[in-house]
Amino acid sequence: MTSPCSEDAISPKIGDVTKRKKLSTTIGAANYAYLRGMVKAGKAGSVGEAVDKAVEVARKLDNRATLERRTAAYFKGLSAGAAAEEADLENALSAASQELGFDEP
Repeated sequence: MTSPCSEDAISPKIGDVTKRKKLSTTIGAANYAYLRGMVKAGKAGSVGEAVDKAVEVARKLDNRATLERRTAAYFKGLSAGAAAEEADLENALSAASQELGFDEP
């Protein structure tokens, strides 16, 4: 039986609290130039940080697309009665939001 503390390449080591992972890859020249441009413009502190920001944008777009698909599927699957109830709720929320002064200081 092996000890749970035995060393292997997968298990985290005690004190290993870094949230960054090493990535070594080759990318297209235009993509690299874009990442370097982000650094030069001060939008990222390093190429690695620029990669993080670009991936974050891609993940947000994927999440929005997933939410959109799931929302559409939800409404498509509603019964007529449930759809009417949702429409009533939508109208009530819309009317209530008109009474709020979002543009007022």
